[in-house]
Amino acid sequence: MSAHMSGAVPSGVLIFTPRRDVRRAVFDALDADGDFVLLSARDAAQLEALLADAPPLHVAVIGADGTADMAQGLRILRGSAAYSQLPVVYVVGEAPGVAPDDSADWLRENAIAAELAQRVRAAIGSDTPVVPSEPSGLDYRFAFEAGAAWVVASTPEGCVIESGGAMNRLMSGDGPVHGRLLTDLFTMEGGLAWPVPDGDGMSCTLRRLDGSDIAGEIDVRHLVDRGAHRIAVAFRDLRAVEMAGRALSLLSVLDACPSDDEGMGEAGAMLADALELDVVAVWSALPESEFGPEVLTRIWNGPGLVEWPDAADLPLLKTCLGGETLSHLGAASGAPVADPLVDSLGLRSYAFLPLLDERRNVLGALLAGRRRSASDGRVLEPALRAAAARFASALELRRAREQGRARGLVDMLTALPNRLLFNDRLDTTIREAERTGECFATLLVDLDRFKSINDTLGHAVGDQVLTAVAKRLRASVRASDTVARYAGDEFTMILRHIIKRDDVLRIAEKVVQAMEIPLGLDDGSELQATVSVGISFFPDDATEGELLLRHADEAMYGAKSLGRNNYQIYAANTDASQQQHVALKARLRHAVKNDELRVFYQPQVNAVTEDIVGMEALVRWEHPELGMISPAFFIPLAEASGLIVPIGEWVLRTACAQAKAWEDTYGLGLRLGVNLSAVQLMQQNLAEVVTTALSDTGLDPNCLELEVTESISVKTVPHLVETLDALHAMGCHIAIDDFGTGAASLDYLRRLPADRIKIDQSFVRNIGVDPDDEAIVRATIDMAHRLKRGVVAEGVEIEQHLQFLRANGCDELQGYLFCRPLPVVAFDKLLAERERVITEGRAPVTA
Repeated sequence: MSAHMSGAVPSGVLIFTPRRDVRRAVFDALDADGDFVLLSARDAAQLEALLADAPPLHVAVIGADGTADMAQGLRILRGSAAYSQLPVVYVVGEAPGVAPDDSADWLRENAIAAELAQRVRAAIGSDTPVVPSEPSGLDYRFAFEAGAAWVVASTPEGCVIESGGAMNRLMSGDGPVHGRLLTDLFTMEGGLAWPVPDGDGMSCTLRRLDGSDIAGEIDVRHLVDRGAHRIAVAFRDLRAVEMAGRALSLLSVLDACPSDDEGMGEAGAMLADALELDVVAVWSALPESEFGPEVLTRIWNGPGLVEWPDAADLPLLKTCLGGETLSHLGAASGAPVADPLVDSLGLRSYAFLPLLDERRNVLGALLAGRRRSASDGRVLEPALRAAAARFASALELRRAREQGRARGLVDMLTALPNRLLFNDRLDTTIREAERTGECFATLLVDLDRFKSINDTLGHAVGDQVLTAVAKRLRASVRASDTVARYAGDEFTMILRHIIKRDDVLRIAEKVVQAMEIPLGLDDGSELQATVSVGISFFPDDATEGELLLRHADEAMYGAKSLGRNNYQIYAANTDASQQQHVALKARLRHAVKNDELRVFYQPQVNAVTEDIVGMEALVRWEHPELGMISPAFFIPLAEASGLIVPIGEWVLRTACAQAKAWEDTYGLGLRLGVNLSAVQLMQQNLAEVVTTALSDTGLDPNCLELEVTESISVKTVPHLVETLDALHAMGCHIAIDDFGTGAASLDYLRRLPADRIKIDQSFVRNIGVDPDDEAIVRATIDMAHRLKRGVVAEGVEIEQHLQFLRANGCDELQGYLFCRPLPVVAFDKLLAERERVITEGRAPVTA
């Protein structure tokens, strides 16, 4: 007679295994019998939640798969007083080895249908189920929600007598929680003393013996039963909440990063900052590539300079590129596997995630890790998976660009990006510039009288001309710039990271001159072709891509109307432009008073050791409505209105005070570079202004370097030499900025008391692109050294720049390869990290 027919209560059976096929087989075997109430859990978290409802159970059927999750589930089950003696039947696979306890009851998976029901009934042994009692001193485990990090302490001493799995995970590696006092474990906000009364959401700090305290809040319950008094405490780690918010914010802005190398680096840096990671690295490994994995970006926020082994020597990377995710983010994920890169970085928690396209092909890999254990793995892992999807999307777009002939993103004739890809890059550049406040230029290049070439010489010759023009345009700009064939005989260009408009005008002049050289045709003849170039600037002329191109087009037709073979800058409506300038000048007058100006600092490093030896102070304007305004826009406004004098004095005093604070803290003797405009140099009391700034801030004059642009001459600034001599006599250093862009004579350089010459970035960025600019750089370094002047190269962006400048004896370097201009907080963090590196006896590095 069945249990139902006899009126007996069916037996409660817990089924616990992550394998769906085993759960189904167990369910089918026991459900057919009809005498059982079946409850199942697929993992430890689900099991903990299930047991929180206090179901009446007679026996547990557990899949003995040897995983960490199974072991955690057993701890949860045995850690519950209600179920600590619950009989267990283990189901094991066909491999050798059986249940965790050799004396336990077990059976093979292939015997479930035939034997399980009988084994379960035998394990029950009696008709008395294990049912949690009514609320008593033993039910404290269910006083809080499932998964809470709880402890229970005795009174009156407050000694912890039991703790939950979540608390044990939080305190992993810190020794046992049992036996610690609540007063040692939790420090209450406001000095509240234990025993704390019942309450929810009370702010506190969970104290770890290793010093890595955790901010959070607790709920407290006092439980009294039959004379026994216990204090139950549930702790919530607020880091996970904060991290989740930061992860969501991160994911909302990652898509705005461009897909080029710089965009990848920016995305990696944001990922590292938002998730507090010590390392982020992205490799590309496209299936059709003939080479091994290529490092696209790597961010290292840990101490010291580390050696990165070759990709071929990294077993975990190979496994990841095989399509497998390797995650060691949580305490239950096991000890990190031995790997040369993991070992050299000292990672205690990390994840390797494959970057997959929509067909699940592996395009690369993402590494994210920390030098400490991760207690927020549940937030980290989904955030990293979302970031990996973004990097995979970026790689897929890069791949599409590289295979653009088939995808329709590259012009078939010239191999340049076509209109579609150019518009995508323009939109991406605009989004980046809106975040950083940088300025860039859009150029429209049109071949003069190209229709007559096609009509008279034929389309085959026209194609040769277009191909030759494309090559010359590409050779005229940096690798980070964009050149595209927009339509017919129209080409478009994006010139990024523009500091001064003059940089763009020099490139436009270079383009026009490059076209004046006759083009060689396939039949050996030559053809003269010229171009007309129109230029518009972001954000001065427009903030939308379509409008930027329209303005560049108008400027190009202006160049044609002036006889062709020249370039013109877009001229906005005079009245509207004048009104905008008047409004911004008015706002700029109050920028200092309204605390809208910021001083950023960019490191200057020794070319040999790459150690920080100086920094340049750079002013930024954070407009409350318009956001960051490019210095290329507001500095000319300040100079034209005379506002550069009070702004320049504010920058000088602010930078000197900050440099003195850093000198007091770190004692590095860093040189501070501050720019002086022509208007400031005309001040009769400039030496007095500098003396007062140094005196008030306490900065040693030997730490201050005043930078003067080469374009300033004795004719435009009377008493220039005398003024600089006076500043030099005070102990200040003098540097000639933007060297190579003006018309200074050798005699002029000899007369100025210059300690250093700064090579203009427009020449440095053309290293590897223009042999003429490379020759200018070499000659400048040689000349400066002959005159016993130091040399600083600005605009160092790639490894090729570094190697060239180092090989040619350049003394110091400055540029994005080492570090962007940083706000005070970030620069202070950089110096603190350097100090720690020096203290540990390793070679210093910049960020």
